[in-house]
Amino acid sequence: MSDSDGIKAQIDKAFRKARLERDEPTKLVIGMIKNKVLTELKSGSGVEETDALWFDNVTAYAKQVRKTIAELEPLGDRAAEALAEARFELAFCEQFLPTKLDAAATDALVAELAQANGITDKKQIGRLMGLIMKNHRDEVDGDLARQAAERVLS
Repeated sequence: MSDSDGIKAQIDKAFRKARLERDEPTKLVIGMIKNKVLTELKSGSGVEETDALWFDNVTAYAKQVRKTIAELEPLGDRAAEALAEARFELAFCEQFLPTKLDAAATDALVAELAQANGITDKKQIGRLMGLIMKNHRDEVDGDLARQAAERVLS
């Protein structure tokens, strides 16, 4: 999908394609995202429908699905179907989100920032996290960054 289209246009295009192809899983995940956006629009908070609103909702949904995956993984075979569904939903959402650094790259970035700013004490984790999120918010996953910061400062 082209980046020149807004996220809403891309999702609408994906929905039309899913309808034509009778792709129920895709239609379901798009329906969930559209429902989140619609709920926010009807909340009376004066929110306007923008790409930022769609982006925020896709991001929030992806975060929710990541938590679900973390809860399902320890259940093994009993949760295999639900886990597959959640992974599908996450993969769908991630195509609209900026690519994040993996754990190794996050560790390297955190170590580099800690060294460059003379942060060596575990008590300074808040300062380190602030630097990470201020300058690299779109590049890193917050949970991975916190874990990396704890490892670097331990």
